[in-house]
Amino acid sequence: MTDAFYQKIETTFRALALEAGAAIMEVYGRPEFEARVKSDDSPVTEADEAADALISAGLHAAFPDILVITEEQAATHSQSAGRFIIVDPLDGTKEFLKRRGDFTVNIALVENGVPLRGVVYAPAKQRMFYTRADGKSVEEAGPFGPQPGARTPINVSRPDNAALMVVASKSHRDAATDDYIARYKVRDMTSAGSSLKFCLVATGEADFYPRLGRTMEWDTAAGHAVLLGAGGKVLRFDDHTPLTYGKPGYDNPFFLAMAPGVELR
Repeated sequence: MTDAFYQKIETTFRALALEAGAAIMEVYGRPEFEARVKSDDSPVTEADEAADALISAGLHAAFPDILVITEEQAATHSQSAGRFIIVDPLDGTKEFLKRRGDFTVNIALVENGVPLRGVVYAPAKQRMFYTRADGKSVEEAGPFGPQPGARTPINVSRPDNAALMVVASKSHRDAATDDYIARYKVRDMTSAGSSLKFCLVATGEADFYPRLGRTMEWDTAAGHAVLLGAGGKVLRFDDHTPLTYGKPGYDNPFFLAMAPGVELR
């Protein structure tokens, strides 16, 4: 695709993430808001649905010829394409419900199974990460306006395998994950919700994020793109091959997100 196409991706993804983030924070600021449980037992709120509607409309208007897959529109899940945009309008709904702030807006472009461009916006934390048109990842400093503010290139760490910094899930930590992490020499651990875990590896704030639990492609694609653009990688847990997208049902296997140099065990 052309440079102009990727520049439009960057501009559109950033603008829609901010618009969705504002809608989410309007709901988040209320004393009470509506929430229900979906058929897969996961929670959904009116913030998820408002953000989904905004992002979907914006993407269809900007890119009418590209398939858009979102978590909240299950009818799209049976489709497939070599190029598609995949969206989690509010990743970390459990964090949102607990008012912990670790929730994000995720939008990613996938081409031939690889998430090439993406934005991860955490409106409650005022942190925004995205891949620029050239594929390199940045963190933009807030406050966020119509035009981008100061942007800092981000890069993964050079890990010390005798003292790794590991990030794990806040809501989905289990004994299997702890047992796997115990194979490594870890100097410290941190936790984060949603796709912020990928971004902590992308900025060098962590070296390694192992995920031994169920995720969907819309949960991971944007963070994966940001990590790739910062020099990192995401591998399947079972065979250490690259994690790909467009799989049947959009289910992910267990995976390992990391800075190159982490010695897998």
